[in-house]
Amino acid sequence: MLKKVFKKQDFIEKLSSKTGISKNFSKKLINDLIEIIIINIKVKNFYLKNIGTFNLRFKNERIGRNPKTKKNFIISARNSVVFKPSNEILSKLNKFV
Repeated sequence: MLKKVFKKQDFIEKLSSKTGISKNFSKKLINDLIEIIIINIKVKNFYLKNIGTFNLRFKNERIGRNPKTKKNFIISARNSVVFKPSNEILSKLNKFV
C-alpha cells in the first residue's frame, strides 16, 4: 500500500530492498543526492533531464492571518524551492488519471 506521507527513511528502505544494497549505503546515497541538489539550487536553477527543474524563489515579507483566532502576524521573507516536473513525468502521471 502506498503511503500519503513518504519519509526519507521510507525512501531509504525502499531503495535498499529494490537494489539489495545495505540501508547504510542507501542512506549515504540519498543524503549525497539531497546535498548535490541543494548545492546546485543555491548556484542556479537546477535541471534534471527527464525529471524536472528546481527553482529558488524569494518570497517577500507579508501579513498572514491565523484562521482560527483571526489574529494577524508577519510572515518573514524567505527563499522557497519550486519544482516543475518535466513533460515526460507529467504525461506518465496523466496516464493514471
